[in-house]
Amino acid sequence: MARPEEKAQAMLNKWTKMREQGDNYGEIQASLKRPYLASLCEHLHDAEKFRRQIIREISDSVSKIQNAGLGEHAIRDLNDKINKLLREKYHWNRRILELNGPNYNRIERMEQLAEGDDQTNAGLVGSGGYRYFGAAKDLPGVKELFIRRSAKLNKRKRGDIYKYITPDYYGLRDEEDGVLLHIEKEASKKRKDALEKKRQEIRKFKEFAESDDEYEGTGGVTGAADAIASHIAMPTQEIVKQTVLKKKKQELLQNLTL
Repeated sequence: MARPEEKAQAMLNKWTKMREQGDNYGEIQASLKRPYLASLCEHLHDAEKFRRQIIREISDSVSKIQNAGLGEHAIRDLNDKINKLLREKYHWNRRILELNGPNYNRIERMEQLAEGDDQTNAGLVGSGGYRYFGAAKDLPGVKELFIRRSAKLNKRKRGDIYKYITPDYYGLRDEEDGVLLHIEKEASKKRKDALEKKRQEIRKFKEFAESDDEYEGTGGVTGAADAIASHIAMPTQEIVKQTVLKKKKQELLQNLTL
């Protein structure tokens, strides 16, 4: 019973409004409709009104897409609609800025950074800036897409490696515990002892050589160098020639036998 009365009241309200607006009714209704292109809007007040209208549509669509029982096709259509509205909102934000209004794109970006860019509310971001909301995150192929992407993001980058490099990596704190200093001290002591031992041996050898040089031995042998040379049998030039000739003959015979 109440339904026909409501329809009649709505028609009466519409007729009353048309009578008040008169001949400008068509133009007024056209101005209330959101233009297809944001550049067609010439007034800042209207641009902000259309932006608020888009935000309400986005909010309603996001609420609807939370229902997983809508079906795959309906969810995909809703998700496409939300992404389309987001792009449209971006263009209206630019138009508002052109009309000397606030920079909503910058304000929204600063709010996202302040909130940590939580993707649970803003949707999962896919390739090309496409976002998935609500039940669209569980669609076939979407989960696998983000699993592969998260695996790529988990790879360590150069900046992540530099974060964990401390002065210990360069050995700047190795001497703080004293262990390295103790080891270096022992190694230095052993090296000094070995060098001192070699110096003593060289000093004794020099003293012995000097004493031998002063002492003149028998048979015309004087000094340590002459004593060593006298005990070595040096071959003559003739013996060397015969030895070389014999060796060449043996090599020649071996070549002929082959």
